[in-house]
Amino acid sequence: MTGATGPWMDDLFASQPITGAVLTRSDIKRLIGAAPRTLIDCDLQEADLSCLDLTRWRFERCNLRRSDLSGAKLEGTVWQSCRGPFANFAGANLSEAEFIGGDWNNCVMRRAGLTATRFVGSKLTGADFTEARAMHIHFEEVLLVSAKLPGFSFRKETLRRVDMSGADLRKGDFRMTVFEACSLREALVAGSRFEGSDLRGADLGGLRLVDGGLFRGATISREQAGQLLGELGLNVR
Repeated sequence: MTGATGPWMDDLFASQPITGAVLTRSDIKRLIGAAPRTLIDCDLQEADLSCLDLTRWRFERCNLRRSDLSGAKLEGTVWQSCRGPFANFAGANLSEAEFIGGDWNNCVMRRAGLTATRFVGSKLTGADFTEARAMHIHFEEVLLVSAKLPGFSFRKETLRRVDMSGADLRKGDFRMTVFEACSLREALVAGSRFEGSDLRGADLGGLRLVDGGLFRGATISREQAGQLLGELGLNVR
């Protein structure tokens, strides 16, 4: 470990947060014990944390750029205001984890377990959620622009201020999903299901009328209906 020394190295201070340290895989392994740890303003850039058990650890304002957390046990973890672009969570268990704020652009969540996971106020532009195992996931004030979410299930969820412009949402499950101040502009939605969803709070710009059949049984506004017809060059009066 470089960058910080002190009482955190002593087992007597195991409950104290670790602040301002540059940590490697070996440092993190030494910190793993019976109680979860809290890291504040720590640098974990490009650290290999794959397959480690960090259940219920807390990370605040940490740098996790290009860190490797693939296959790690991360249930109940909290990631507050962290910077983790290109971080790799492939195959990790993130059930009941919380991502509050922070930059996670282009991170990898492929095959990750996301049961009851919460993303609030986070940047996830370009993130890859391919084959993620999601259930009861919560997105609020999140950027998912150009993200990869094929086959993703948002069934019965309420999405608030979620921007999925240009995202890959093919074969997604949006049945009975409520959209509030969201965007699906230019998103790929082929094969998705929207029965019973409320799309009145979603920007549907760029979607084609040929996609209209996907929205059978969904609720849209008159303005949105006119927008879809406008894609055919028809004037709605």
